[in-house]
Amino acid sequence: MQLPRGAAGGCGCALFPLLSILFVQGMPPTLSLEISADAHVRGYVGEKIKLKCTFKSSSDVTDKLTIDWTYRPPSSSRTESIFHYQSFQYPTTAGTFRDRISWVGNVYKGDASISISNPTLKDNGTFSCAVKNPPDVYHNIPLTELTVTERGFGTMLSSVALLSILVFIPSAVVVVLLLVRMGRKATGVKKRSRSGYKKSSIEVSDDTDQEDSNDCMARLCVRCAECLDSDYEEAY
Repeated sequence: MQLPRGAAGGCGCALFPLLSILFVQGMPPTLSLEISADAHVRGYVGEKIKLKCTFKSSSDVTDKLTIDWTYRPPSSSRTESIFHYQSFQYPTTAGTFRDRISWVGNVYKGDASISISNPTLKDNGTFSCAVKNPPDVYHNIPLTELTVTERGFGTMLSSVALLSILVFIPSAVVVVLLLVRMGRKATGVKKRSRSGYKKSSIEVSDDTDQEDSNDCMARLCVRCAECLDSDYEEAY
């Protein structure tokens, strides 16, 4: 049994949309935009913290690009928006991070990083960075776990010790060496003045050579004077 040409063509045309739908539903969308962020970040109370986020897009950056940072407290499913970017920076003006979020990225270099000033223990939690650069909108969602702690006495002590090793100890060694050298010279001078100083053979020879040269110069001067006197007498 053969189907009419019109019926066969109609069935073929109807299969294409169905196959397209099945293909799209069965295959995940291709990630044309990839985002990377640090999985764990450690910071200290009162010291500025940078949350790094970078992205790669197959499309050129335009004014349609958007960046959104969100925050989720520990043991909670509630999230809050803390930063939005689209041509301009829009840090949050309410909540825990009010007036403490700063933009430190550069979208033309694929950098979507932000920083948190004056962090506290209450800032611990999970941060996420989302970037969309139409038509690139499908991407992964990296998460960053932030842990803020107070600097302990041990950490401060180690920093001071390292600074001392690098700066103060070498300077102190140089000063001590100079003082020791000066002390030795002073002791040598005192010993010579008390016991009487005896010149070495080299010093004696140097002095003798100097005296001989002085005698020669004196004799030469006397001889020149005698010649001048004799010439003067002959002229008269």
